[in-house]
Amino acid sequence: MVLKRPLGEGEEDGCDVPNRISKQRPVSSHLARNVMLGLSPQELASTLEPLIRGWVRDEVQRACRQSFCCSSPRSPFNALEPCGTSLQLRFLTKLPQMLFTGSKVESEDNGAVRLVLFDTDSNQIVSSGPLSSLKIRFVALDGDFSVDEDEDWCQKDFEAKVMYARDGKRPLVAGELVMVLKDGVGDLGEVFFTDNSSWRRSRTFRLGAHAISGIRIREAISEPFVVKDQRGESYKKHHPPALGDEIWRLEKIAKDGALHRRLGSSRICTVKDFLQMYVTNESSLRKILGGSCNKTWETITKHAKECFLEDNLYIYNCGAEGIALLFNSIFVIVGATFDGRNYLSLEKLPAFKMPLVESLKQHFYKNLDGMLPMDVQSIFGASILTSDLLVYPLKSGANMSLQDVDIPFLQQDQSQM
Repeated sequence: MVLKRPLGEGEEDGCDVPNRISKQRPVSSHLARNVMLGLSPQELASTLEPLIRGWVRDEVQRACRQSFCCSSPRSPFNALEPCGTSLQLRFLTKLPQMLFTGSKVESEDNGAVRLVLFDTDSNQIVSSGPLSSLKIRFVALDGDFSVDEDEDWCQKDFEAKVMYARDGKRPLVAGELVMVLKDGVGDLGEVFFTDNSSWRRSRTFRLGAHAISGIRIREAISEPFVVKDQRGESYKKHHPPALGDEIWRLEKIAKDGALHRRLGSSRICTVKDFLQMYVTNESSLRKILGGSCNKTWETITKHAKECFLEDNLYIYNCGAEGIALLFNSIFVIVGATFDGRNYLSLEKLPAFKMPLVESLKQHFYKNLDGMLPMDVQSIFGASILTSDLLVYPLKSGANMSLQDVDIPFLQQDQSQM
């Protein structure tokens, strides 16, 4: 007996590619007799295995030919989508790492979020032609959308990550969600999130932008960011912090938390207080924080160092006639005078003077008393900018010589000292 497969299977769905129907291996009469004679299962399996392998191979080859060549016309949703395109939407500005519900989506520098249509073939913004006035829609995306700017993604990948409101909630993103480019450029209008991102596995969202057109243009995708409820904005950390900010505005210090209470009990209430203690007695400050782990300590101090200094300088008269040290607002020494008139930055001091300056500085750090505000204009003149005097490299430890600073003090030749 010969097992036959129906002819014409490869011609279904209008395929015009010939289907090479492989010849089936006949089940010979002696095989049937062997079965009837009671072959063992092992012997029967070794006899049938080549036959079954041949059938499977033929069916796989037929299915592959039918899939690539003989399929019926696909619907737009199932069509093979070309992912590569030279036209790309791009965010030119970076979004902050944290947003709040109800607040306008802005860039990390509090400016408008700018979007452009870019052509990678010409390496330019598409500033003319019909596409330069393209209509754009903004959507929320899941923060776990893994994207690589050097690789293209398909439209279906983008659409699969579009986020919608939770049941019973308002639309996740609201406001001016549709924008028309002008000369290939556009700024995001009043757009805001209505829900936080804590319910997502990644706990983040991304902002996406796609073209409302019939041609393939790669979508713009922002970096992931956290969205918190509006009531959390009053606890927001400041970047950069101000010297007058309350101490809990620093990272890792929660308002009314343990670190906040410890610092407050030591009269460290502001960022300025924190930096002054950091400069004058770092070890004591770390003890106040309860021996926090290195990562927490580094995060707090790094954030504190981002602040801008006040335009104030202070003089510490050291007792000896004419000798005084010059400090900025967080007690970093920036200069010295030995005659009461000419102030030298530390790197301009002769080496034999440095031990004396270091000794006087440590004496001041122990007492933190006797420092007087300094009238910069009256001493240095209007041509000296105070901001130039305040540049400093804040280093770890109390023994800071600021050897890298370059301060434009009125100077005197060292030979005259």
